[in-house]
Amino acid sequence: MAPGLVLLPHRVTVLGMDVGALVSRPGREPALVVVDAVTDLVAAHGVLRTLAALELPAPVLAVVADAALGLLDDSWPLDDLVLTGAGPAEVAARVRLLLARRHTLPPTGDGGRTRPSEHGGGPGPHGRAPSADEPQAIRVADVVVDEASWTVRAGGQVLDLTYKEFELLRYLVGRPGRVVTRDTLLQEVWGMDYYGGTRTVDVHIRRLRAKLGPERESLIGTIRGVGYRFSGPRGGEDG
Repeated sequence: MAPGLVLLPHRVTVLGMDVGALVSRPGREPALVVVDAVTDLVAAHGVLRTLAALELPAPVLAVVADAALGLLDDSWPLDDLVLTGAGPAEVAARVRLLLARRHTLPPTGDGGRTRPSEHGGGPGPHGRAPSADEPQAIRVADVVVDEASWTVRAGGQVLDLTYKEFELLRYLVGRPGRVVTRDTLLQEVWGMDYYGGTRTVDVHIRRLRAKLGPERESLIGTIRGVGYRFSGPRGGEDG
């Protein structure tokens, strides 16, 4: 790791390469995630992709060796990097800028890393606008998923969801009363090429319940050992 890290006036918790330990600490979300890409470059690449899929709000700083710079490309989802030989002043400056950026950018659920159409009001994924033949809205109970405007309303209030949260809720709401396995959700929402574990699904479900609020969190039911089910009376399309 960069030697300057130990000299910074921040509380540091070392968790190894266990992303699960990072996301299983409710109420103790990190302000910044530092990934060691020196000790095991391949493992670090997997951790970075998993962190990106989890859409943590914390920025991600990777520590890399000079020899690894030629391997970095857009498949490495990180906010900044620092070389192993960086001094305390450089490390402090990079950390300070990342933390400042986190507080000045609007919340996106992924620390500011670029993602397609993450909020309501814009086009659908990949920049396309929904066609006239696509369903405009799906209503279950008082939750309305509007694919045309890429928004979700619960009790008339628009929810601030990330792209993956929207896709996950849209998939569940579109199948009310049906039990969907974690593996199915992982495949349908994250895609066939995602190699992270099903804990990713659990983390996003927990966030969706929190955003739905205590009066609606029970709409997403857990089927132990299997997956999840969105329950509630289905209404007609919302005009």
